[in-house]
Amino acid sequence: MPISTDFAGLGSLKAGASANSPEALKATARQFEALFVQMMLKSMRDAGAVLGEERKTDYEEMFDREVSMHLTQQKGIGLADVMLRQLAPDAGSASIDAAPAATAATTPLRRFHGVARSHVNGAGALADIPTPAREDFRPGSRDEFVRKIWPFAERAAERLGTEPKALVAQAALETGWGQKQIRGHNGVSSNNLFGIKADQRWSGDRLAVSTLEYTNGIANRQMDKFRAYPSLAEGFDDYVDFLQTNPRYGLGEQPGERGELKGADYVERLQSAGYATDPKYAEKIQSIMNSDRLEMTIRDIKTIADVPKTL
Repeated sequence: MPISTDFAGLGSLKAGASANSPEALKATARQFEALFVQMMLKSMRDAGAVLGEERKTDYEEMFDREVSMHLTQQKGIGLADVMLRQLAPDAGSASIDAAPAATAATTPLRRFHGVARSHVNGAGALADIPTPAREDFRPGSRDEFVRKIWPFAERAAERLGTEPKALVAQAALETGWGQKQIRGHNGVSSNNLFGIKADQRWSGDRLAVSTLEYTNGIANRQMDKFRAYPSLAEGFDDYVDFLQTNPRYGLGEQPGERGELKGADYVERLQSAGYATDPKYAEKIQSIMNSDRLEMTIRDIKTIADVPKTL
C-alpha cells in the first residue's frame, strides 16, 4: 500500500486498521512515521529561518516529503515498529520489514543522513532538482581580500567609468576587509560586498541581519534584509546594475558620454545621492583609498600582471 504524507491519506487506512488487517496496520504505522519525519524536517528548517536566513520553501517542502517517504519505505527510523507492536501486541518483536542483524544495527540517525545525502548527491527521485549553493568568500588577510576582488572591481569600474580602487575601498569599508561580511546562519558569505538591501524589487535570495544606520547623525542598530548572490562576480554585476538603474546616482549613461570619474568624485557622488546613511561614508572610503597599504597591494597586483607569462 503506498505511503502518503497527506493527512487525508490516513482516512483510507481507517477501515482496514479498525478491522485489524495486518497490512493496514503496517501501512498505518508507516504513514504515521512518514508524517513524523516530515514534521521533524519542517521544524529543523523553521529553526534555521529564525537564525536569519530566508529561503524559498516550495522546493524544500517537496524535498522533505520525498525524503520522508523514501526513508519510511526503507528501514525507517524505528517509530513504525514501535507503533506496530502497540497496535498488534500479538506480533511480538517482529519488525515491519525483516532485516539482517547487521542492517538492523544501523542507527536511525545514520539512515536518515544516508537518505538525505543520496538525494543531494543526485540519487533518487529528486536527482534533477538543483541544490542551491553559494561561493564562500573567506579572505585570510587584507592583501588576500584585495587580490581576490581586484579583477571584479576592474570590470565593474570600467562599466561605471571610475577607478577600481574606489570600489575596492568601498567593499573594504562595508565588510571590514572581508572579515565582517553578511553571512547566513550556516556561515556562508552572501557575496554582497556593498551592503545592498533587498527591497520589494529584489526577487533573489536575501539575508536578515543587524545593521548600523544613522538618523540625524545618530547611530542605531536595526534589522534589515540584504541581497545574497551565488558568487562574487554576480554580486559585482548587481552592484553596477543597481547604480546604473537608479537615476539619482547619475551613472546610467556610458562613461564616454559623461567623462571618467576620479575615485574621490565617485564616492562623493554616492554620498550625496544617499547611498549610505553614515554622514562620513565618503570620507571613510577615501581614507582607505589613500592608505599606503592599499596602494602597495594594488601596485604589486599590477606588477605581477605585467610580467610576461612563460611556458
